[in-house]
Amino acid sequence: MPSGAPLGRFALPAAVLVAVGLLTAGAAVPGARAAGAPPLPIALDRLFVENLTGAEIAPGASGTISLNVHDPLPDPMSGTVLTVGVYAFNAFPGNATSEVDVASAPVLSNATASGLEVNDSLGTLVAGEVKPLSIPVQSGDSTPSGTFAVRTALEFEENGTSYHLASRGWFTAAQWSAATSGPNGTVDVNLTLLGVSGILPETSVLVSSNDFSYVLWGLLGGGVLVVALGAWLYFRRSNSSGGT
Repeated sequence: MPSGAPLGRFALPAAVLVAVGLLTAGAAVPGARAAGAPPLPIALDRLFVENLTGAEIAPGASGTISLNVHDPLPDPMSGTVLTVGVYAFNAFPGNATSEVDVASAPVLSNATASGLEVNDSLGTLVAGEVKPLSIPVQSGDSTPSGTFAVRTALEFEENGTSYHLASRGWFTAAQWSAATSGPNGTVDVNLTLLGVSGILPETSVLVSSNDFSYVLWGLLGGGVLVVALGAWLYFRRSNSSGGT
């Protein structure tokens, strides 16, 4: 953490925040929440959610969101639950961001459930363990072309303490703005105001039935890579202390 930075506030590159905002500007965030959670016990050089890759599919087709859940802590993570959910839609052409139409949105699934959001119970991960996951995605014939933003959240216990990490999509625009407005125009992330232990990356599901898919990935999907890089830099520099 940079010298003199207030506890609970950590710098993120401005490009990261802009990239995420492109997917959520003007749209409500269903299920947004900000409950108190303790800071992580140590500074980290690696993410809890790594190699997060979205899906590119045509209407009526299926694909897969892939990722690794990693325990970068010195002790086991128990009761580990990963949540992945579709929460916003960016139409193409037009680039209009809106709430997700449940009737036509892509459906996520796992062994026990399906819907806009799924929870994967991973049990206990020992220190350093990496657990790969694949989450099937199915679009419908009426699913519109565009980018569906996908948020992530992770809950676990370590040494008897419960931690909660979440991506940008779990917070309203007002919550995110209040927690990322640093002094003198700088861009920080205040974990205390957001009520989480850390920030996770996001991805997207690109639905396209024409040759615009590569253009869409360049304009919208590229932002996901920036988010993942920013999250990595965030954890690398943070010492995960609470406070304001």
